[in-house]
Amino acid sequence: MKANLSDVAKEAGVSAITVSRALRHPDKVSKKTLDKIMSVVDRLGYIPDPAARALAVGKTNVIGVVVPSVTNNVFSDVMRGIFETSEGSKWQIQLGNSRYSPLEEERLVRTFLSQKPAGLILSGLEQSEATSKLLMNADCRIVQIMECGPAPYDMMIGFSHIEASKVATRHLLEKGYKKPGYIAARLDPRSQRRLQGFEEVTTAAKLYDPARIVTTPRPSTVTLGCELTADLLSKAPDTDAILCNNDDLALGALFECQRRGLNIPNEVGICGFNDLEMMAVANPAISSVRTHRLQIGQQAMSMMDAALAGSEPDPSVIDVGFEMSARESTNRSAK
Repeated sequence: MKANLSDVAKEAGVSAITVSRALRHPDKVSKKTLDKIMSVVDRLGYIPDPAARALAVGKTNVIGVVVPSVTNNVFSDVMRGIFETSEGSKWQIQLGNSRYSPLEEERLVRTFLSQKPAGLILSGLEQSEATSKLLMNADCRIVQIMECGPAPYDMMIGFSHIEASKVATRHLLEKGYKKPGYIAARLDPRSQRRLQGFEEVTTAAKLYDPARIVTTPRPSTVTLGCELTADLLSKAPDTDAILCNNDDLALGALFECQRRGLNIPNEVGICGFNDLEMMAVANPAISSVRTHRLQIGQQAMSMMDAALAGSEPDPSVIDVGFEMSARESTNRSAK
């Protein structure tokens, strides 16, 4: 038979209320009593019922985390920051993968909210209308990650993808490239903002050419980076620089240019986005926009923990910024 709270109390020789207090607030029970209760819990294999606890206290100790990918290195770093920061705390991290689907994100948010979580951490600014309503009426704390905007549901930490892309584009122009192109995959809202930054800078410099933009809704891979670069150079063979909306594509662009015998950086400059580890060890090393993914995960969890402890983060919106990591792939003297 499955052990229950009364079984633990009887075996430990204490009241059910004392067992409940020991499990919820161990610091409020003497060490001797706590040790005795935990010994019985281990021996009987008792597992507290989170649904019953939520019914009793109105909340669980769950922090729901919704990300668009669990295989993308960008979000792996973010999740590592969240898990590292929550380690040893009373919070239980539960992960949901929306797979870049607004409908799946809505389903996950509904599921989490039905479980009465203490908080939710989720990516981005743009949710479906239904998801936005759920979040605006949610009875828990919320941290949006990976972007910064003017109207958070609660708290927010990230950076401006438009500004980061503008900095990367200006870097290419400052290095003397006159015919820059752009390749992008997936086309989620963050990718679209990066494209917007590229278009704004090249338009202002009178260098914008729609023939030099190649995009696809397909998932990003290194192989796809090769394909998109081949498409770009087929449409606009005089392209002399390629800004890629992530590092997978940048590595593919490098391989495709090398296959064609193009000199990097003198004939074609290449710049990625996120600055994953492979950018620094490629040959030649690839320039990229460094984003602070681990820090975002760590600070998101710290903000959540502080808010749940009654200490409101100030400010409630944190812009962690970004850095331009200029390397050999764009190291051409300005002309």
